[in-house]
Amino acid sequence: METPEPVVWSFDRLLAENLPAAVVWSTPSVRGRSESTLSYRHRTPLAGLDEDTRTLIVIGGGTLLDAAKIFRHEHAAKVTLIAIPSIWGSGAESSPIALATGPDGRKVIRMGPEYLPDVRVFWLELADSVPLRLARHACGDAWSHALEGFLSPLASEDLLSRGASVLSSMLDLPIGPDPRWFEASADACRLQSQSSVGLVHGIAHTLEGPLRAAQPEFGWGHAALCSTFLWPVLSLALGASERAGHRLRDAGIDPGRISEIARALFDPEAYDRALPFLVTHWRSVLRDPCTRTNGVVVRPSTLDYFQRRELRD
Repeated sequence: METPEPVVWSFDRLLAENLPAAVVWSTPSVRGRSESTLSYRHRTPLAGLDEDTRTLIVIGGGTLLDAAKIFRHEHAAKVTLIAIPSIWGSGAESSPIALATGPDGRKVIRMGPEYLPDVRVFWLELADSVPLRLARHACGDAWSHALEGFLSPLASEDLLSRGASVLSSMLDLPIGPDPRWFEASADACRLQSQSSVGLVHGIAHTLEGPLRAAQPEFGWGHAALCSTFLWPVLSLALGASERAGHRLRDAGIDPGRISEIARALFDPEAYDRALPFLVTHWRSVLRDPCTRTNGVVVRPSTLDYFQRRELRD
């Protein structure tokens, strides 16, 4: 059964609406732009809401959007939530999934209709202000969602058909800033929310906390890890069995073209920084729920593959 979707508004409609008792939470990178464009009260994100708040507009990346979804569920269930991504990749604005950080620093997945925003809006002009490095990571996040959702053993025939359409549309997009990525990443996220993801996400969820703590200067985040490990995981899938390649070709998608994109997203320096942490935390990666739904079976010995020098050359 297909999950419900948020109502979709254009940004012009948002500007034209007279929203009752609305409050805006926005990430620092777009707060000035938000304050000059939206005439509603701006408040510090997650610091609480005014008692009369009836509508919450949240503008930010996946971390803030997910936190707002959880906050609304736990503290303000009757408030209408309008989600506006400031960068593509996570697709949190269209997904009934919310990621939280547990007390041990690991990601905890929450899923249910209560975490779905009521309205999603794309502010397309925000794509112009996304730095190239972050834009590349966001593209890697979207590609990871689309490919892992499509290659998941849980994907139904209907999801495979929809996934093929999503992947085909993404092939026309550049690796970099482009407003079309907002819609594409939302579609990719909805695909994986109904089928599952795999080892890329198992690695990202496990390593993000340790890498942030050990290398704060490098700017590690979920999207950076997805971009870093998409190529190694995809090459593992294509080499371990013929299933992944057959599934892509059956959908009219050239596996070689997909590999070229994943390779273009790959950052050898980031990989070398992350690899020792992958070795240290490999057992936790194996236990991650996402790893268990990978397109090919992941075993303790699979770690040897990621330590091959040719992956980084």
